[in-house]
Amino acid sequence: MGVLTYETEYASVIPPARLYNALVLDADNLIPKIAPQAVKTVEILEGDGGVGTIKKVSFGEGSEYSYVKHKVEGIDKDNFVYSYSLIEGDAISDKIQKISYEIKLVASGSGSIIKNISHYHTKGDVEIKEENVKAGKERAHGLFKLIENHLVANPDAYN
Repeated sequence: MGVLTYETEYASVIPPARLYNALVLDADNLIPKIAPQAVKTVEILEGDGGVGTIKKVSFGEGSEYSYVKHKVEGIDKDNFVYSYSLIEGDAISDKIQKISYEIKLVASGSGSIIKNISHYHTKGDVEIKEENVKAGKERAHGLFKLIENHLVANPDAYN
Protein backbone atom coordinates (compact mmCIF):
# COMPACT_ATOMS: atom_id res chain seq x y z
CA MET A 1 0.00 0.00 0.00
CA GLY A 2 1.22 3.46 -0.90
CA VAL A 3 0.20 6.81 0.49
CA LEU A 4 0.13 9.93 -1.66
CA THR A 5 -0.28 13.26 0.14
CA TYR A 6 -1.58 16.52 -1.29
CA GLU A 7 -1.95 19.85 0.47
CA THR A 8 -4.15 22.80 -0.47
CA GLU A 9 -4.93 26.15 1.11
CA TYR A 10 -7.81 28.53 0.55
CA ALA A 11 -8.36 32.00 1.96
CA SER A 12 -11.74 33.00 3.36
CA VAL A 13 -13.27 36.26 4.53
CA ILE A 14 -15.12 34.32 7.29
CA PRO A 15 -13.49 34.00 10.77
CA PRO A 16 -12.47 30.45 11.80
CA ALA A 17 -15.10 29.83 14.53
CA ARG A 18 -18.02 30.80 12.31
CA LEU A 19 -16.66 28.93 9.30
CA TYR A 20 -15.99 25.80 11.39
CA ASN A 21 -19.57 25.84 12.70
CA ALA A 22 -20.94 25.86 9.14
CA LEU A 23 -18.28 23.86 7.29
CA VAL A 24 -17.88 21.12 9.89
CA LEU A 25 -20.40 21.11 12.71
CA ASP A 26 -23.54 21.77 10.63
CA ALA A 27 -22.38 20.70 7.17
CA ASP A 28 -24.69 17.66 7.14
CA ASN A 29 -27.70 19.99 7.34
CA LEU A 30 -26.37 23.04 5.51
CA ILE A 31 -24.87 21.54 2.35
CA PRO A 32 -28.00 19.67 1.18
CA LYS A 33 -29.96 22.93 1.65
CA ILE A 34 -27.61 25.25 -0.24
CA ALA A 35 -26.19 22.73 -2.75
CA PRO A 36 -28.77 19.96 -3.36
CA GLN A 37 -27.29 19.39 -6.81
CA ALA A 38 -24.04 18.36 -5.08
CA VAL A 39 -25.28 16.61 -1.92
CA LYS A 40 -28.80 15.23 -1.65
CA THR A 41 -28.67 13.77 1.86
CA VAL A 42 -26.31 12.94 4.71
CA GLU A 43 -27.32 10.22 7.13
CA ILE A 44 -25.57 8.82 10.18
CA LEU A 45 -25.27 5.05 9.87
CA GLU A 46 -23.33 4.47 13.06
CA GLY A 47 -22.33 6.66 16.02
CA ASP A 48 -23.46 9.97 17.48
CA GLY A 49 -21.69 12.43 15.16
CA GLY A 50 -18.41 12.28 17.09
CA VAL A 51 -15.20 10.37 16.44
CA GLY A 52 -15.91 6.94 14.96
CA THR A 53 -19.21 8.00 13.38
CA ILE A 54 -19.92 6.63 9.92
CA LYS A 55 -22.00 8.79 7.58
CA LYS A 56 -23.45 8.07 4.17
CA VAL A 57 -23.41 11.03 1.80
CA SER A 58 -25.77 10.65 -1.17
CA PHE A 59 -24.90 12.93 -4.07
CA GLY A 60 -27.33 15.04 -6.08
CA GLU A 61 -28.67 14.30 -9.54
CA GLY A 62 -25.91 16.26 -11.28
CA SER A 63 -23.09 14.23 -9.76
CA GLU A 64 -21.19 11.50 -11.57
CA TYR A 65 -21.19 9.52 -8.30
CA SER A 66 -24.04 8.21 -6.18
CA TYR A 67 -22.60 8.00 -2.64
CA VAL A 68 -19.62 7.79 -0.29
CA LYS A 69 -19.26 6.76 3.31
CA HIS A 70 -17.25 8.97 5.67
CA LYS A 71 -15.70 7.91 8.94
CA VAL A 72 -15.10 10.76 11.39
CA GLU A 73 -11.50 10.43 12.62
CA GLY A 74 -11.15 13.58 14.74
CA ILE A 75 -12.97 16.72 15.85
CA ASP A 76 -11.09 19.50 17.67
CA LYS A 77 -13.52 22.39 18.12
CA ASP A 78 -11.01 24.47 20.10
CA ASN A 79 -8.38 24.42 17.35
CA PHE A 80 -10.81 24.23 14.40
CA VAL A 81 -9.51 20.88 13.13
CA TYR A 82 -11.61 18.13 11.55
CA SER A 83 -10.41 14.85 10.10
CA TYR A 84 -12.32 12.14 8.30
CA SER A 85 -11.81 9.35 5.79
CA LEU A 86 -13.74 8.28 2.72
CA ILE A 87 -14.00 4.54 3.31
CA GLU A 88 -16.53 3.35 0.73
CA GLY A 89 -18.49 4.46 -2.32
CA ASP A 90 -18.35 4.79 -6.04
CA ALA A 91 -16.23 7.95 -5.79
CA ILE A 92 -13.40 5.72 -4.56
CA SER A 93 -11.86 3.60 -7.30
CA ASP A 94 -10.91 -0.04 -6.81
CA LYS A 95 -7.30 1.16 -6.66
CA ILE A 96 -7.81 3.19 -3.47
CA GLN A 97 -8.30 1.75 0.01
CA LYS A 98 -9.38 5.09 1.50
CA ILE A 99 -8.81 8.83 1.29
CA SER A 100 -8.12 10.63 4.56
CA TYR A 101 -8.58 14.36 4.99
CA GLU A 102 -7.55 16.82 7.66
CA ILE A 103 -9.04 20.29 7.56
CA LYS A 104 -7.64 23.03 9.75
CA LEU A 105 -8.92 26.59 9.92
CA VAL A 106 -6.42 29.26 10.96
CA ALA A 107 -7.16 32.92 11.69
CA SER A 108 -5.84 35.34 9.10
CA GLY A 109 -6.72 39.00 9.59
CA SER A 110 -10.50 39.11 9.96
CA GLY A 111 -10.90 35.87 7.98
CA SER A 112 -9.37 32.40 7.77
CA ILE A 113 -6.98 30.20 5.91
CA ILE A 114 -8.39 26.71 5.26
CA LYS A 115 -5.59 24.15 5.20
CA ASN A 116 -6.53 20.79 3.74
CA ILE A 117 -4.26 17.74 3.71
CA SER A 118 -5.41 14.71 1.69
CA HIS A 119 -3.86 11.25 2.02
CA TYR A 120 -4.69 8.76 -0.74
CA HIS A 121 -4.10 5.23 0.57
CA THR A 122 -3.67 3.10 -2.52
CA LYS A 123 -3.87 -0.65 -2.94
CA GLY A 124 -0.45 -1.86 -4.02
CA ASP A 125 1.78 0.30 -6.21
CA VAL A 126 -0.95 2.22 -7.95
CA GLU A 127 -0.48 5.65 -9.47
CA ILE A 128 -3.13 8.28 -8.87
CA LYS A 129 -3.73 10.49 -11.90
CA GLU A 130 -3.05 14.14 -11.16
CA GLU A 131 -6.16 15.21 -13.10
CA ASN A 132 -8.36 13.09 -10.78
CA VAL A 133 -6.85 14.75 -7.71
CA LYS A 134 -7.23 18.17 -9.33
CA ALA A 135 -10.90 17.47 -10.13
CA GLY A 136 -11.54 16.48 -6.51
CA LYS A 137 -9.83 19.64 -5.25
CA GLU A 138 -11.92 21.78 -7.60
CA ARG A 139 -15.17 20.16 -6.37
CA ALA A 140 -14.14 20.69 -2.75
CA HIS A 141 -13.21 24.32 -3.42
CA GLY A 142 -16.52 24.91 -5.20
CA LEU A 143 -18.45 23.52 -2.24
CA PHE A 144 -16.41 25.65 0.17
CA LYS A 145 -17.18 28.78 -1.90
CA LEU A 146 -20.91 27.98 -1.75
CA ILE A 147 -20.70 27.79 2.04
CA GLU A 148 -18.64 30.98 2.24
CA ASN A 149 -21.08 32.84 -0.05
CA HIS A 150 -23.98 31.62 2.10
CA LEU A 151 -22.29 32.97 5.22
CA VAL A 152 -21.53 36.32 3.57
CA ALA A 153 -25.17 36.62 2.45
CA ASN A 154 -26.43 35.60 5.92
CA PRO A 155 -24.25 37.52 8.39
CA ASP A 156 -26.22 36.35 11.44
CA ALA A 157 -25.90 32.65 10.60
CA TYR A 158 -23.49 30.52 12.69
CA ASN A 159 -22.34 33.27 15.06
